[in-house]
Amino acid sequence: MFAHGSGSSRLSPRNVKVADQLNRAGFATLLFDLLTPAEAADRSNVFDVSLLAERMPETVLYISGEPDIADLPLGLFGASTGAAAAILAAAELGNRVAAVVSRGGRPDLAGPHLSEVVSPTLLIVGGKDHQVLELNRKALASLTCEKLLKTIPGATHVFEEPGALEQVTELASAWFQHYVGAPDIKPVVGVPSPAPAKPSSADAELQALRRVIEPLPPIEDPAFAQSFDRFAASRVVLLGEASHGTSEFYRARAAITQGLIERHGFTIVAAEADWPDAATIDRDIRGLGARASVAPFGRFPTWMWRNKDVDAFVRLLRRHNEGKVPGEQVRFYGLDLYSMTASIAAVLEYLERVDPVSAAEARSRYACFAPWSREPAAYGRASLSRGYALCEPSVTRNLLDLLHKRVQYASKDGEDFFDAEQNARVVASAERYYRVMYYGAHESWNLRDRHMFETLQRILASAGPRAKAVVWAHNSHIGDARFTDMGSERDELNLGQLCREAYGADAALIGFGTDSGTVAAASEWDAPMEIKLVRPSRPDSYEGLCHRVGQERFLLDLRNRLDKELRSSLSQRRLERYIGVIYRPETERWSHYAHASLPDQYDAFVWFDQTRAGVPTPAPVTVGEDETYPSGL
Repeated sequence: MFAHGSGSSRLSPRNVKVADQLNRAGFATLLFDLLTPAEAADRSNVFDVSLLAERMPETVLYISGEPDIADLPLGLFGASTGAAAAILAAAELGNRVAAVVSRGGRPDLAGPHLSEVVSPTLLIVGGKDHQVLELNRKALASLTCEKLLKTIPGATHVFEEPGALEQVTELASAWFQHYVGAPDIKPVVGVPSPAPAKPSSADAELQALRRVIEPLPPIEDPAFAQSFDRFAASRVVLLGEASHGTSEFYRARAAITQGLIERHGFTIVAAEADWPDAATIDRDIRGLGARASVAPFGRFPTWMWRNKDVDAFVRLLRRHNEGKVPGEQVRFYGLDLYSMTASIAAVLEYLERVDPVSAAEARSRYACFAPWSREPAAYGRASLSRGYALCEPSVTRNLLDLLHKRVQYASKDGEDFFDAEQNARVVASAERYYRVMYYGAHESWNLRDRHMFETLQRILASAGPRAKAVVWAHNSHIGDARFTDMGSERDELNLGQLCREAYGADAALIGFGTDSGTVAAASEWDAPMEIKLVRPSRPDSYEGLCHRVGQERFLLDLRNRLDKELRSSLSQRRLERYIGVIYRPETERWSHYAHASLPDQYDAFVWFDQTRAGVPTPAPVTVGEDETYPSGL
């Protein structure tokens, strides 16, 4: 990430040249202006390091929200006063920044914060830039991290001498290659690494696969759902999706879930959705009046849960529950944590009903979030800049107060108390989530999936030891992360992995895939939904292999149908496609494919060769935390 104090960074021929060379070396690069043109016209702003530094962490957050680059190690390249901003950002962001390079910079302007930098820092100065060289030597003495000062003989401040800028690029590239290069793949303790690819006959593999797949009838045929009865003994059945906007995935999950409910006694549907929004659906399917005045699922991406396929599924659940006593009704829950504002409102509404005095105390504590109520992600930035968790004590105190009064409150209405308790937990998790977002994608991802898993466990515990649940979430959440790039390269875990570790064979992980068709997705955050063409899958991917099978729909039972030879062949790591709420076909390889070992990742895989986009239903759009932000999944 390039930073320059003058507002011309994007257009600077020197920075563009360095960025081009770094691109050729394999680095993604982002050039941006710390100042607007109007701000840059006032030369005093160029030396206002505090102003410059404020812009850097916000840009890091932007990077964390870009699926193409969110998980890449981050290096900062600063020039002139932008170097001071880069060093201040490195001091603030800690280990989130893997390395810093300053070109002709003014690191001395970072002052006492130089000693707070932990990122390896390279200072490059022209040998004839005498004044700046002396300032860099003083800054070097104040740095306590791994550090190096390199001078380019004969070069002046802007490195315009022949060969000077090339030397800068070589030094910067070597520094970034050493400290920002591809991370080592860490083996997962106790989990065998997928076997490296071995030469095998593609035709033999394809023929073997054709013998074990089970062709499926249309989704509306009762036999479709019956094919999944083999998983009914599981305590938790996790149903994935390869995108957040494909009709076949929603309709297939609805049919499978209906069969598990009606024939096998499943009473819980838990979705990758926010708790308060799902609670509105839950009250609806049980014939209870809505408490929330705001329609559920009104934030981006509204089409994820407000679509015709979900509407049909909700009507199905409502019909199933009619005439049943509360203990026999199916419940619908949300597992996610993006509903900070709505969950605060739900906690306060509950306390107003049962304990007005405690409600006043809780309201006063939650007021800590007031400055960021419309943009909770900004809370994390504010906490980071001040060096402590601004609202953590308040949200923790509110949760503990609820738990201490569990007996008193639950005696009035245990179900309402459980709802309020979970909303208080959502607020606590969301507070941590928006803070750790600035430290890297894997910390926020892990916090989110742990929250979803712990929420699922509490739901099951509240329903009793014989309760069984169906989970709806993206493949990236329900497939075992240990057998994907997520676990092997990025230290990420997920809901599917945690369920396997907790429930063993009583957790069934079922992934979904497609070759081509259409999908409902956006091109950017908060951009309008589009109907996009899904590109035909890559030949070197699992989807490409499934497409060559030549079946419109099929089920691949990965537990019981593979012989040793086919399992070994399919376990060789290859690409798998993940489309979230954002789809970028033009960069699909890097934006949406990752390596995995399918037979280890899932217990079964459901294939639809051609799929079509889901149809959204109208929704009032509200401002607040974006669903799936920043990962898109």
